Amino acid sequence: MSLAELVGALLVLGLTAYAVLGGADFGTGVWDLTAGRGPRADRIRAQAESSMGPVWEANHVWLIFVLVVFWTGFPVAFGSVMSTLSVPLFLAAVGIIFRGSAFAFRGVAASGRARRPLDALFALSSILTPFFMGAAIGGIASGRVPVGNAAGDPVASWLNPTSAIVGAIAVATGAYLAAVYLAADAARAGRADLVEAFRRRGLLSGAVAGALALGGLAVLRADARPLYDGLVGAPGLALVALSAAAGVATLALVWRRAFGPAR
Repeated sequence: MSLAELVGALLVLGLTAYAVLGGADFGTGVWDLTAGRGPRADRIRAQAESSMGPVWEANHVWLIFVLVVFWTGFPVAFGSVMSTLSVPLFLAAVGIIFRGSAFAFRGVAASGRARRPLDALFALSSILTPFFMGAAIGGIASGRVPVGNAAGDPVASWLNPTSAIVGAIAVATGAYLAAVYLAADAARAGRADLVEAFRRRGLLSGAVAGALALGGLAVLRADARPLYDGLVGAPGLALVALSAAAGVATLALVWRRAFGPAR
C-alpha cells in the first residue's frame, strides 16, 4: 500500500466515523422537530438531550480529523473541493455553529416561549447541515468538482439531482441512527414508552432511508452514469448488496427490540 492509499484509507475511516457518530447527533434534530408539544414531547426532547449531551461536541472532532487529513494529504484536491463547493460547505459550517449555540443555550433557557425559538433553530440546523454536507459529497462523487481553484460551477456543482438525493439520504440516515441510539438509551433507563416511541421512529426512518438509497440508483443512472456504473458493476455491486443486507438485518433487530446489537 502506497502512502497516498494509506492516507486515503484514514480519510475514509474518519468520514465513516463522522457519518455514524455525527449522523446520529444531527438525527436527533429530526425527532426534536417532529416531537410536537406537551409532556410526551418534552420527554422525547429530554431523552435526546441526556443521550447526546455528553458526546455531541466530541462527535465533531471526527470532522476536524477529516479536514486535517484531507488538507495535509491531498492539498490540491482539498483546494479544489473547498473552492468549488464553498457555498454548501459554508452553509454547513454555519449550521454547525447555530446548532451548537442553540443546543447550549436552550439547556439554560426557561421553558415555554423562551425556548421555542432555540428548539426551532436546533431542529432546522440539524436537518440542513447534513443535507448540505451530503450535497457536497454528491457533487464530488458525480464528477462536478474539477481540479483547480474554483474551477467548477459554484451552483451546479451541488444543486443537481445527485447532490439532492445524497443530501436526502444523509438526513434520513442520521434520523435512523439517532432513533436506534435513543431507543437503546431509553431501554437502559427503563423508559418503556420512549423505547416504543423511538422504535417506531427507527423503523419508519430506516425504511425511508432504504427507499431513498434504492431510488437513488435510478437518479444516478440518469444524472451520474459513471458513478452508477461503478455501483452496479464489480466490485461496487458487492458492496451495495452488503449495504442492503446490513440495512435489512438492522431493521430486523430494531423490530425485535434488540437495540444494543442494532446500534
